[in-house]
Amino acid sequence: MTDKSCLKPWVVARQLPSLKWRIIARYRSRADADGHLLLLRQRVPDVQFEVIFEPSDSKE
Repeated sequence: MTDKSCLKPWVVARQLPSLKWRIIARYRSRADADGHLLLLRQRVPDVQFEVIFEPSDSKE
């Protein structure tokens, strides 16, 4: 996992027709991710977006 993803574990992701998930954006806090999620759901109501927590895999 890159340094950027370690610092920003909250992601907003979109489900593709192939049932895979595409990361749209990364955030440091859940509140920021939820705010962007609400905006996306208002602007693109027929696409499924979710907030996902991706913990760091590093064992330091």
